[in-house]
Amino acid sequence: MNKKILFIIDELELKYFEFNRLVTNFWLIKCLLDRGFNVAITVKNLLYLEGASPMAKIYNTVSKNNNILKEDTPNTACLNEFGTIFMRPDPPVDIDYINATYILDYVNKETLILNSPKALRDFNEKLYINKFPNLAPKNIVSANKNIIKEFLFNEEEIIIKPLNRCFSSGVFYLNKNDKNINAIIDTATNNGKTQVMVQKFLKGILKGDKRLIFIGGEIFNYAVRKVATNNDFKFNEHIKENLIRGDLSKEEQLIEKEIAQTLLNDGVYIAGLDVIDGKIIEINITSPCFFINEINSIYNINFENIITDKILEVMENSKKEPLVSLLS
Repeated sequence: MNKKILFIIDELELKYFEFNRLVTNFWLIKCLLDRGFNVAITVKNLLYLEGASPMAKIYNTVSKNNNILKEDTPNTACLNEFGTIFMRPDPPVDIDYINATYILDYVNKETLILNSPKALRDFNEKLYINKFPNLAPKNIVSANKNIIKEFLFNEEEIIIKPLNRCFSSGVFYLNKNDKNINAIIDTATNNGKTQVMVQKFLKGILKGDKRLIFIGGEIFNYAVRKVATNNDFKFNEHIKENLIRGDLSKEEQLIEKEIAQTLLNDGVYIAGLDVIDGKIIEINITSPCFFINEINSIYNINFENIITDKILEVMENSKKEPLVSLLS
């Protein structure tokens, strides 16, 4: 196995790289370093092409005193040198993000990219749920105020979400008796210019949504429930008090069988599923947070080792057979 690995991380993570144990990438990189892999990091605006050669300015990393450190000065590397590339910048999935995936299209087929650049372009994290209509809450996607209002009056309570943002940014709750319906819809849709996801409000959100962790066809039994922040209806602060144990129900355990092969066929090998009342409200495929620090504390395990084992299995299988055959 090629032991050179590259993580394409978010610009903010690069700035505060060394000590951020709340970030999933910290744990994955540290675990891989401790297992003898050579791990480098970069960001999407440091990717570039020389003709047809995919290149990047990269920072090599080391594990030291139970932390991870990066070099001060970047090096130049061809992306074809790496055995595996993790594409994990945070949304928004804007033109800069899309352009980065175009560069990754030039990486040779011997290099595994998690997740596939094509998948990251083709499958929006909000819209992807409609590939599994029996698991998705009732929803519409529209920029039209009248269509959204009709859905609101039929369902009585709704959630409006932007399609390309994360961490509950720009998410609104509306009920049919709200005095600001027009203003909220205008704000969410940029005055009718921008498509949004509109979902039926699920009462279970009052107890928080659950983050299910999907890697290589498997959903793990370890999960957290993300409880609303203060008097809000949504989770938007990564603090210990708002992350509690979220053991999977029998209904949630069955989700794996319904989605796994489709995700693998689509080139999605790593994802975070947000679930309320047995319904998937989002399938996070860009930079899913696995809440490793919290899961370790709640379950008294070393979850980073468990998921790294699974990632290494995916990496190893990619050299033997097509990844879409993992569940065959």
